Amino acid sequence: MTTTSHTPYAGAGVSDEAVRAALSKVEDPEIHKPITELGMVKDVAIAADGTVKVAVWLTVAGCPMRETITNRVRAAVSAVAGVRAVEVELDVMSDEQRTELRKSLRGGSAEPTIPFAEPGSLTRVYCVASGKGGVGKSSVTVNLAASMAAKGLSVGVLDADIYGHSVPRMLGANTRPTKVDDMIMPPQAHGVKVISIGMFTQGNTPVTWRGPMLHRALQQFLADVFWGDLDVLLLDLPPGTGDIAISCAQLIPNAELMVVTTPQQAAAEVAERAGSIALQTHQRLVGVVENMSWLEMPDGSRMEIFGSGGGKAVSESLSTALGASVPLLGQVPLDTRLRESGDSGTPLVLSAPETAAAKALEGIATRLTTRSRGLAGMSLNISPVKH
Repeated sequence: MTTTSHTPYAGAGVSDEAVRAALSKVEDPEIHKPITELGMVKDVAIAADGTVKVAVWLTVAGCPMRETITNRVRAAVSAVAGVRAVEVELDVMSDEQRTELRKSLRGGSAEPTIPFAEPGSLTRVYCVASGKGGVGKSSVTVNLAASMAAKGLSVGVLDADIYGHSVPRMLGANTRPTKVDDMIMPPQAHGVKVISIGMFTQGNTPVTWRGPMLHRALQQFLADVFWGDLDVLLLDLPPGTGDIAISCAQLIPNAELMVVTTPQQAAAEVAERAGSIALQTHQRLVGVVENMSWLEMPDGSRMEIFGSGGGKAVSESLSTALGASVPLLGQVPLDTRLRESGDSGTPLVLSAPETAAAKALEGIATRLTTRSRGLAGMSLNISPVKH
């Protein structure tokens, strides 16, 4: 139990309605809905001297956000006129309460479903792919996510690179997910919801799974995680055209592919193969990103360390193969701060937005989000009527 003094008691009566109105503005930090709507307010007691006691149900014992919830409740109720002091008492939901909460969040659905695969989904899903490792695919993913979130969009990142997961470190997401019944609450970092197999393993333990287990893990991350109403979901795929890439196409057929490459011709040839999987999966290719395009020198000149033209070559080759425009979305120059920001957990678009690399990534994020969520291409379940 925690107690905090407020301003001297003014003698005004404090109503239960006023306190609950204040609590209705307190959001659960993981679910992002008011605690009153989630049934988390256990009790409100108001004493004659202006002391208000609020009992709150936590979703699970040892909730990592207990202090945040306590502080939010205390601040909201303290702002109510006439309140002299606030006491917050925490309790834990029963199994039955958690089940009801899960049902209410999932709309009463008994079985977990993948919301992004539903006909009515308005979430844009981008699978960030590459033909080979080491091209900076994860760096591009986390910076695009952070840039989109900074624009006010609701963004999620699924680290689908099960063997080589690195997204949590690059986003600075160092907390573990909370489980409510059989529903997983993803941690947030820089306004981005993120989930990764690395959040469920001890230390740096390697994951040694075969194809079926990889498919099941991806399915759980898509269906069992409570993502909420996302504008954009980015999936950081493993390099190549293996199990995960195929599973993504099966589980979320409306997802769009984005290919990351470097200017090097050898890397570009491999990237073409990664993009050509769209021919088999019937997915849309949203474009190509060329990373490590050049190094800007102090005199303003450019040193093309990995050659040039790889991104344009991939764009043109895939456009020809697919019979549709696959644009080069942008070229990201080399910058040591891009690597440093990944190690520190603060994406470059946030830590050094004035850099050329950050501006290039910002431009790509803008291109991907200029198309608002709409009904284009969606089935409206309308049947023709005969007259």
